[in-house]
Amino acid sequence: MSKSSLLQQKIEAFDKAIKYEVNLVLGALKSFRQKFPFAENLASIEWLDPDRLFKVNPDQVGEFFGFLEKNLNLQGTSPQNSSNAYRNARLQIKDLKNLLRISVDDRKSLAQKIDAPWERIGGFGQDKVVAKKIIYCFNYEKGTVLPVFGNQHLRHFVNRTVGTAALKPKYLSLGQEYEHYTSELLNLKNSFLVAKGWDTLYFARFLYAEFPPPDSEPQTISERRGGMVVTEEQLDLQGFMKLLGELQKQGILSGEEFRENRDLWVRQPDEREALMQRLKKLAL
Repeated sequence: MSKSSLLQQKIEAFDKAIKYEVNLVLGALKSFRQKFPFAENLASIEWLDPDRLFKVNPDQVGEFFGFLEKNLNLQGTSPQNSSNAYRNARLQIKDLKNLLRISVDDRKSLAQKIDAPWERIGGFGQDKVVAKKIIYCFNYEKGTVLPVFGNQHLRHFVNRTVGTAALKPKYLSLGQEYEHYTSELLNLKNSFLVAKGWDTLYFARFLYAEFPPPDSEPQTISERRGGMVVTEEQLDLQGFMKLLGELQKQGILSGEEFRENRDLWVRQPDEREALMQRLKKLAL
């Protein structure tokens, strides 16, 4: 069966019940946009209250960033603690306001919006995940931005669905790479009659459900506390996730079976060796 035919089957069989969850998020997003009407009224950016970003005495995430944390973590991993970044945004609110103006500027491309100097605010650099979430929130209705906030995840989805032959040469900026992979996936989405009518949030849920990236497993306590220290358990988990990925790539495991085996690994540590052996036999 061709990759296109297999994808068509997955699209037609995808769990429609998830649309209810997606609609709840979209409803919350519409309310968010009413509270922060930056795209409709550029001058309202000037009125942004610092407490709506991050409150002090006591420290508390404001409703602006609170919405991003609560509603836009699709990959099933625990959200990173970004309190310092949000505190910095409050302290550097002038820089943030300038970046918000770029985010809602229709004259700017997706790449230009991401490549804007978000790194001026401490904690907003690296893969610019928070910046991508902001850009999505103020451009989602155009259908040109996917709520997939890591370039590595976008690349993974393109490799699994479009194929590596569709990739352009490297040496692109972070924003150019993000825009390219986003365009590839949206072109793919719109090439299928059923998926063409999907909201981009629903399509992102489909991608994560059917082609889960290897690094989308739930974090362990040691991972959250240990920083960059790699434990033996983490190495075992990396090998296990690599095996699952290979089996799914070969068509031996479905997306649902991938998730079931991943959950078994987390819930039943005493059975991990037996589970690994069973899966290895499938690969023979």
